[in-house]
Amino acid sequence: MRKIVVSMWTTLDGFVAGPDDEMDWLLLDDHLQKYERDLVDKAGSLMLGRVTHADFAGHWPLVAQDPDQPDDVRGYAQRLDALEKIVVSASGDTATWGDSRRLTHIEPDEITQLKRDPGGDIVVYGSLTLIRSLAILRLIDEFHLLVHPLYLRRGKALFDGDQPPARLELVSVEPFASGVVLLKYRPA
Repeated sequence: MRKIVVSMWTTLDGFVAGPDDEMDWLLLDDHLQKYERDLVDKAGSLMLGRVTHADFAGHWPLVAQDPDQPDDVRGYAQRLDALEKIVVSASGDTATWGDSRRLTHIEPDEITQLKRDPGGDIVVYGSLTLIRSLAILRLIDEFHLLVHPLYLRRGKALFDGDQPPARLELVSVEPFASGVVLLKYRPA
């Protein structure tokens, strides 16, 4: 059965973006890029919220075709472009991006069926509302948190305070040369 894997870059104090969605704090290195490439190479689908889908659709297809991009970046972009995209959007106002299909909402039986479909894992990037909805329904199989060695003090948190605590089980820890640490967890 396929897993739903949430991959999220975060700060030490748990923020995934600054107050105005700033991401200028990211520490990109070869190790982090290799992790991202390996993740999408093993994936069968991307699952994204409407806004993240639109951001990706406006960026990655262009990078995939840009001969001035480094080979590893262009290869990553080409892999994203080739994956099935599942966009969750109640409004239906979604960007055009090849091999995308829309879910109007998170229906547990439908998500369970997606997980039973053949192919690689379902990777979720960004999409805080989507992640929170999947977490409430206990549909996430793994969290990959790329913890950056800094704190923002304010910004957008991965989870809000409206839900009860959920215990996780550590799967692995991998430090990168940049100081980023990849923590993999699964629900306990």
